[in-house]
Amino acid sequence: MAKLTKKQKEALSKYDPSQQYSLEDASSIVKDITNAKFDASVDLDIRLGVDPRKADQMVRGVVALPHGTGRDVKVLVLCTPDKEEEAREAGADYVGLDDYIAKIEGGWTDIDVIITMPNVMAKVGRLGRVLGPRGLMPNPKSGTVTLEVGKAVKEVKAGKIDFKVDKFGIVHASIGRVSFGPDKIQENAKELINTIYKLKPVSSKGTYFKSIHLSSTMSPGIKIDKGSIQGI
Repeated sequence: MAKLTKKQKEALSKYDPSQQYSLEDASSIVKDITNAKFDASVDLDIRLGVDPRKADQMVRGVVALPHGTGRDVKVLVLCTPDKEEEAREAGADYVGLDDYIAKIEGGWTDIDVIITMPNVMAKVGRLGRVLGPRGLMPNPKSGTVTLEVGKAVKEVKAGKIDFKVDKFGIVHASIGRVSFGPDKIQENAKELINTIYKLKPVSSKGTYFKSIHLSSTMSPGIKIDKGSIQGI
């Protein structure tokens, strides 16, 4: 068995990894057991009782976190010239079309979200091999393919995120930072959990939420007592 570090021992002294905690308590504990020297991300991992190989059980959606993610999201808007000013005024970091498409084809992906328009998707579509594996491909279901580019930029900057169940049936999402107060962490977590609950596939049988864990970039996972969360 690997020897525990001093910080790992300190974290384990503040909670019991074999126990389940209410979301309220876990939101405080995750701050106590994080010893990173930077403002670590707070993440939620939800294992669902679905089979992602079946199209009708692919859980995917968007959620506007009430307190945002706490990170500066770099947004690229690929649009026609008549929409460029709208995108810039909304706070987009990069705005253009052909020049940025060429740049991405050359390997540039130093962005977090790409927003585009339906009428330029034919051009953007050829970037699928570069953007797809990085989760950057715009998608109408996530609100990143729209004529309202300014509105989309503002929503993303304010804390709107998209999520998708992976091949193991798990949704991973960043819901804030350890610098957030416990209340903000808890409220962001509840918003994501309730959104996923509403997306339960009709064809999914048995237990939908199999497990929920809260953690930070530099902390072990905290098991959440599902019974402590109203509405699921």
